[in-house]
Amino acid sequence: MSSPFSLEGRTALVTGGNQGLGKAFALALAQAGARVAISGRRAEANQTAVEEAAKAGYALTAITADITDDQQVTAMTEQAQEAFGGHIDILVNNAGTCYHAPSFDVTDEQWASVFDLNVRALWKTSLAVGKGMCERGSGSIVNIGSMSGIIVNRPQWQPAYNASKAAVHHLTKSLAVEWAPHGVRVNALAPGYTKTEMAPVDRPDLQRYWVEDTPQQRYAMPEEIAPSVVFLASDAASFITGSILVADGGYTTV
Repeated sequence: MSSPFSLEGRTALVTGGNQGLGKAFALALAQAGARVAISGRRAEANQTAVEEAAKAGYALTAITADITDDQQVTAMTEQAQEAFGGHIDILVNNAGTCYHAPSFDVTDEQWASVFDLNVRALWKTSLAVGKGMCERGSGSIVNIGSMSGIIVNRPQWQPAYNASKAAVHHLTKSLAVEWAPHGVRVNALAPGYTKTEMAPVDRPDLQRYWVEDTPQQRYAMPEEIAPSVVFLASDAASFITGSILVADGGYTTV
């Protein structure tokens, strides 16, 4: 019998897959047997990620796209479908951005850019890819939320990001309920503090709150978070939809 965690024969698209968590997700999906495409705004970063994966023995397809542009979302989806012979089995909505600033210092432009990428682009990508999934009667979407959609981070303030990730969590549940009759599962992963380009986990002034307040007394590496995406994408999670899987070292429990 094959493992329910295996993704052999499946295809996957990971947005924001050229660095940090997104790159780890793409590699983990490939390691589980999926054919994987990554998308990102920067062609050079996409190519670097492809080359790094090749050195590890995995072939990724790179698609340059700004998913805050609806036309580019459509083009990205079509390119991924063409690369995979017609369909996408797994979508990982990972692309996101964050600004650290007190509420009174957040500009309208910053607020709008956070919601444009973290929520609207995720929504538009889900619609573009989810349409084919619903028509085929199968598919798994994994949205990357955050523990910031559950708690308020400190000592840095990031109201726009926190609100956007709470929106991602509830949008996940909304799509999960609506698309369940079509055989499409929609779940979210909510990581805690993880060492990436976006998270300054090594800053001494943040250790007291970011590390010491975590029951495991540490931050995560992207490779520790990635297997949760594989799980949610796989048949091992066949009866799981509309769930928010928290991977935070226990942070939100205290």
